[in-house]
Amino acid sequence: MSTARTSIPVLDLSAAKEADGSFVPGFLDALRDAAHHVGFFQVTGYGARHGQEQELLDTVAEFFRLPLEDRLALDNRRSPQFRGYTRLGTEITRGRADAREQIDFGPELEPLADVPADRPYLRLQGPNQWPAAFPALEKAAMEWAELMSHVGAELLSAIAVSIGLRADHFDEPFAGTPAWMGKLVHYVGTGVVPEAGEQGVGLHADYGFVTLLLQDAVGGLEVKPYGQETWIEVPPIPEALVVNLGEMLEVATDGYLMATIHRVTAPPAGVDRYSVPFFWSPRLDAVIDKVELPPALAADARGVSDDPENPMLASYGANVLKGWLRAHPETARIHYPELVGPTHGGAAY
Repeated sequence: MSTARTSIPVLDLSAAKEADGSFVPGFLDALRDAAHHVGFFQVTGYGARHGQEQELLDTVAEFFRLPLEDRLALDNRRSPQFRGYTRLGTEITRGRADAREQIDFGPELEPLADVPADRPYLRLQGPNQWPAAFPALEKAAMEWAELMSHVGAELLSAIAVSIGLRADHFDEPFAGTPAWMGKLVHYVGTGVVPEAGEQGVGLHADYGFVTLLLQDAVGGLEVKPYGQETWIEVPPIPEALVVNLGEMLEVATDGYLMATIHRVTAPPAGVDRYSVPFFWSPRLDAVIDKVELPPALAADARGVSDDPENPMLASYGANVLKGWLRAHPETARIHYPELVGPTHGGAAY
């Protein structure tokens, strides 16, 4: 077993390419090391305009200071796409309430008119819910999503090259209508949601390919790399993104790249924390095949994580719907009653 990691690497995306557009070998080596051994890293130099990060965080904070009735006008229980406002303490991770409220959003598309019964995840395509009286939120969030889509695609190309694949290897699953997801999250101080205890969000892995997180200065994110018992704190770095890999890359590489478990500790009493995670994810109908790794890397593949209560699925749409059904039991019971179990909204799908 390799030496336990105690910190999160930091990479400069602005120095990732040579003048001819190819990736710098040293960058690829550092990226591969971080992706294989930690599953988390931070990136700087990713192309945000000056001040964009703080503007977004300030806009998110301003939204969550609106009266509760304004936020409830966007209640996600009305959305088969699980979009809109999630009330404080109602998202569930590992069977326990999280100490956060949030807005979930994605590509603005019309719902599909005809969804086959055996592909219910296609119902996740649809519209967002935004506050009409506060248009700054939609503007800032969708501008950020456009930037993150470019960053996610660039990083995924670099990851592909770093493990011996063509830069465009993962392009096809994203062609057309990639089902990226974004969240605007407000964590509340310990004690505001008594049943959450110190859980901001419980330990979990992400569903898609690459997650890009903008966090404020409060901190609280912790990660647990494969084979380690100790958690690593992810310190906030101004204007940096925290990057982690999702379950689709673990499936594709037979565990050479891992969807690393992570969690967020709720802030101290009286402190608010804001973050904006973005999940660069493929089309809902994408099915991810295993890749052929170079022999030296294949020898270090650890296999896909075996969790009988939360199996990883090669179908992206099925994998993400499974997660949403567990995380949002009330919305699941309203819109997907045939897919949830009799208690706690447990996913039967």
